Amino acid sequence: MLDRLGAPVSFSASRPLPLVGTPDVFLLTPDTVDELNAARAIFREYAAGLSIDLSFQNFDAELDDLPGDYAEPRGALLLALVDADHPMAANAGLPLRLANGRLTQLAGCCALRPLDAADYPNAAEMKRLYVREAFRGMGVGRRLAESVLDAARGAGYGCVLLDTLDDMASARTLYEDLGFVEVPPYYHNPIAGSHYLKVDL
Repeated sequence: MLDRLGAPVSFSASRPLPLVGTPDVFLLTPDTVDELNAARAIFREYAAGLSIDLSFQNFDAELDDLPGDYAEPRGALLLALVDADHPMAANAGLPLRLANGRLTQLAGCCALRPLDAADYPNAAEMKRLYVREAFRGMGVGRRLAESVLDAARGAGYGCVLLDTLDDMASARTLYEDLGFVEVPPYYHNPIAGSHYLKVDL
């Protein structure tokens, strides 16, 4: 994660080291207009790649209102970035120039929001975990998910919930590795094949 000056913030030693030849990945909480517009762009790319329509989640309103429920201190919104001059970032298509002038490419995103209406006390929900195709296999998804769980712990939540789909097998494997277990539906979802997961913090 970066501070507002663009310096990397340390992260848990439990996270895997970068693979040889892959770009350094750093995390940013979007704050400026350009950064929030970049978050909207990668959220749209995430939605376009799904086999479902997210209108039942009021997705367009979510985009318009960013950071919305993902705002600190009760929420979190993270972008994973790589330097644009790395060969893996060539022609990746979602550039973002930071306030310090550093040119980056978006690699992924993840978010956290409070879930006050859930049956589970003191719950939050992980949303929008997504890694762009060019940057998969580098541990970006794990790093984003672990960072969001760290944010949930820091905000004092007792558990984190999420929903996922049958065709997201690799994501479900990651969630299981992070300690999530399947639970009954915690909200009405019209999509067949949905799975509901929870991890205690």
